Amino acid sequence: MQMQKLYLLVPLAPLIGAMIAGLLCRVIPRWVAHTATITGVAVAFIASVLIFQDVQAGNTFNGPVYTWLTSGDYKFEVGFMIDTLTTTMMLVVTFVSLMVHIYTIGYMQEDPGYNRFFSYISLFTFSMLMLVMSNNFMQLFFGWEAVGLVSYLLIGFWYTRPTAIFANMKAFLVNRVGDFGFILGIGLILTYFGTLDYVEVFKKAPEFANTMYPLMGEGSAVSLMTVTCICLFIGAMGKSAQVPLHVWLPDSMEGPTPISALIHAATMVTAGIFMVSRMSPLFELSTTALSFVIVIGAITALFMGFLGIIQNDIKRVVAYSTLSQLGYMTVALGASAYSVAIFHLMTHAFFKALLFLAAGSVIIGMHHDQDIRNMGGLRKYMPITWITSLIGSLALIGTPFLAGFYSKDSIIEAVKFSNIPGSGFAYFAVMAGVFVTAFYSFRMYFLVFHGEERFGKGDHHDHHGDHDDEEASHDHHHGLAPGQKPHETPWVVTLPLVLLAIPSVAIGFIGIGPMVAGDYFKGVIYVDNAAHPALATFLEHFHGAVAMGLHAFSTPPFYLALAGVALSWFFYMKRPDIPAAIQRRFSAIHTLFENKYYFDKINEFVFAGGARALGKGFWRGGDVAIIDGLIVNGSAKLVGWFATVIRFFQTGYVYHYAFTMIIGVFVLMTLWINRA
Repeated sequence: MQMQKLYLLVPLAPLIGAMIAGLLCRVIPRWVAHTATITGVAVAFIASVLIFQDVQAGNTFNGPVYTWLTSGDYKFEVGFMIDTLTTTMMLVVTFVSLMVHIYTIGYMQEDPGYNRFFSYISLFTFSMLMLVMSNNFMQLFFGWEAVGLVSYLLIGFWYTRPTAIFANMKAFLVNRVGDFGFILGIGLILTYFGTLDYVEVFKKAPEFANTMYPLMGEGSAVSLMTVTCICLFIGAMGKSAQVPLHVWLPDSMEGPTPISALIHAATMVTAGIFMVSRMSPLFELSTTALSFVIVIGAITALFMGFLGIIQNDIKRVVAYSTLSQLGYMTVALGASAYSVAIFHLMTHAFFKALLFLAAGSVIIGMHHDQDIRNMGGLRKYMPITWITSLIGSLALIGTPFLAGFYSKDSIIEAVKFSNIPGSGFAYFAVMAGVFVTAFYSFRMYFLVFHGEERFGKGDHHDHHGDHDDEEASHDHHHGLAPGQKPHETPWVVTLPLVLLAIPSVAIGFIGIGPMVAGDYFKGVIYVDNAAHPALATFLEHFHGAVAMGLHAFSTPPFYLALAGVALSWFFYMKRPDIPAAIQRRFSAIHTLFENKYYFDKINEFVFAGGARALGKGFWRGGDVAIIDGLIVNGSAKLVGWFATVIRFFQTGYVYHYAFTMIIGVFVLMTLWINRA
């Protein structure tokens, strides 16, 4: 009973903090708002640690907290499933959220919406915790939608800016497309399984392994599990930003940097990865669904990485890195290496949060200039930001013995041994992605921290129209004035960087043994090793974290990453004329990348334009022509015409009425006689 109270405390503590900061935002001072929310998230983190220790001791929990609704045989409950997968997500979410909360004190200190922002991020944490702790699909969907709603508020936090309005609307609408597929999958589960409880569904799943679903009628039956899993994964495509539902994520940079870190690193975008891993007993029953997952993930991993090469906004480089790394996680899911996907989710949360917060620190130091072409030489002015950025970048590209290496290389190896259709293309994509990631990551690193100092000059880049992407400052001035120098940020900004740098170095080495090679997820994640042997084959070649790190120096991914770093150094430190020449020579490809493969334009003209045209057609044809024109106005005209005819008989003379009655009787008698 004591532990159950602790379970409740984890999501409720951030919720209480959010309510204090939000409902009283106009009357309480700033220190009360950030103290209440930080305390709430800190309590949630400490409780998560205690729960994690309890689960490691062998104690798990699965049960309802209360029944919300009963309809016939269906029960809709709020409940918790506490196991190793849940506690891993709880620790990641609460720790990263705590770092972001502390960081926000320094980052948002000049913003008038300070209290409101703290309320939003704390509410965001509550929503994510309700999602990961759920033991049924109803609560999962509640958390799913709540996270989407709060992200809408956060992306559009600076709601007076047209770009922010556009960005949050895009995020909201694209996620609703994914959620439509998600709720269809949940509906299929409720229809066929008769329950929304995870354990019950997983128990009954093998019974439906060969059940066919009439997709387009009786003649087009397909596997029920395939349809269900693909529908569920479409939800994950929206939340975890997979092609073609990825378009909202780069635009989410319109929100302040702290929420960029929270959305990209530890919460919203990882919801889809977590959900598919939780649903592993279902996905293992459909190789077709796994093939769909692995191909989508491979496309995202490679082609979104290409877009990172041409970005000049420091936050957008990191954003496209997130898209690419989410593709890696999705590829791992498609290869049935669910534990590896969660492992990469965890390592990625730390080093990606580190990179985002370091980018925010640079933005503060550069007086809100985000263009990496206006930086250079920041290493000596911002030493803490520099060293933590370097650690984050090295972890991202998969440097041996750092966190990202163990999870990223495990994905590559699992895909290599996969027999899922599409795994060959996926292997090529993740291998090519290693080089691409190293190139664009260190392009940003070298341009920001090394080379000549390009700030405080009159000829700085004007951002070519993308200055609207910059974050708002209280004085609306961007960039350092001539003679000004960057400065290291306050301790509330640098402390989270240091604390995030520690797991970015060590968590991979510590975690790979139990999480991937051990029985950490035993009984939680299910893999059919006979049908999908990729992970089992990889583990046959695994001989410990040290051996894996040493072996990496003789593997292709290491040399691809090294080549990417070396080429970026040569291009941007030694011969910056070469990238400019390549851009001129291959201007068509650069234009393609600059327009993000024209996904936005296709969405705008085909889908949004088609929807508007359809709506206009329904309005003019249905509302104006049929409802107003034919039914309302038409009926009025008919009544008017009928009244005009009848008026001739309404004279007021009795003999006219008698004559009309005689005619009427004559007509009726004639009809009656003819009928007889």
